[in-house]
Amino acid sequence: MTGEWKECKLGDVCEQVLTGGTPLTKKSDYYLNGKIPWLKTKEVNFCRINKTENYISELGLANSAAKLIPANSVIVAMYGQGDTAGRVAINKIPLATNQACCNLVIDNKIADYHFIYYLLKNSYFELVLRKTGSAQPNLNTKLLKDFDILLPPLPEQFTIASILSSLDDKIDLLHRQNKTLEAMAETLFRQWFVEEADEGWKEKPLSFYGTIICGKTPSKKVQSYFNGDIPFIKIPDMHGNIFLFDTSDSLTEEGKRSQSNKTLPPKSICVSCIATVGLVSLNAKESQTNQQINSIVPNENYYRYYLYLTMRSSYDLLHSMASGGTATLNLNTGNFSQIPVLYPEQSVLEEFHSEVEPLFDKIFFNQSQIHTLEKLRDTLLPKLMSGEVRVELAQGEAAR
Repeated sequence: MTGEWKECKLGDVCEQVLTGGTPLTKKSDYYLNGKIPWLKTKEVNFCRINKTENYISELGLANSAAKLIPANSVIVAMYGQGDTAGRVAINKIPLATNQACCNLVIDNKIADYHFIYYLLKNSYFELVLRKTGSAQPNLNTKLLKDFDILLPPLPEQFTIASILSSLDDKIDLLHRQNKTLEAMAETLFRQWFVEEADEGWKEKPLSFYGTIICGKTPSKKVQSYFNGDIPFIKIPDMHGNIFLFDTSDSLTEEGKRSQSNKTLPPKSICVSCIATVGLVSLNAKESQTNQQINSIVPNENYYRYYLYLTMRSSYDLLHSMASGGTATLNLNTGNFSQIPVLYPEQSVLEEFHSEVEPLFDKIFFNQSQIHTLEKLRDTLLPKLMSGEVRVELAQGEAAR
């Protein structure tokens, strides 16, 4: 049977609560050839940290407020741009952090670090509400140490965390598989159309390959246009996604019909063209986009992944073509339609498609599984953390 849950403070389950620091950036030897991973808050995003964007040297560590944080600590972003503050992560490697991170070294005699991570993940919106300050509200170490939590007995913590971790393990594995599959497709693309390209192949404008559709946002004044089942794609939805299953906004059938000429059939190629230029994704099902995205509806199925990979390899070209009277990049639909794309013989494109389509089919299947597993995890998380769903422990189960 499960035991009673007890109320306590977050600080009560920690051996140490540490903040970090930033070595002086003007001291190049604090960073040059550094081997100590150094974490910034933008990397703290409900994830496991296995590497960092930046590294510092032993000298940088010794001459700053930065401290070496042991692996399997729980890291909380205390401040940062946008909705960063309140996000959590687990570091799977020893690392240092900047001063905007609160690093919780969990006392494993009292609490399981995985459980505390999921508890804080589930408490994200509550933490956001507790931010203080006027110019930029932030969290602080005192607020976090005093944060009230409900703690089950240790064996029950292990079981709850194990259920959620097993889902995250599967999600991580599928993400890694997809990166490998996409890298294989990109390697084939380079071999066929860069390294072994035929000098006799001509170029044709992008519009030759399909219909170009610039998205549009339906009138926000009509509430019945929104919150339906039709994905409405915006640039933030595209980050890190090959196929787009989930979007933050959606349209109703009425909203879709209000601008039916903007509707994209499944697996159209969406390219971000305003502000953030050069992201490329494929919509998983019938969708619409906002005006910052130009999309290609291929005339032939065998153009699809050739065009996707061409756009993926054209990041620098897209940026060079984007222009604007202000600092905001803007690649308009007319110029986008004229992007020169190599045109091999039809037989070459058909053969290439037959080579890469199985790779993308597997990516699609994996992303569909990820979508399902994430929904299951996010449904279970609040129920397990509140005790609404209780777990049964095996007889004699003890701390692992």
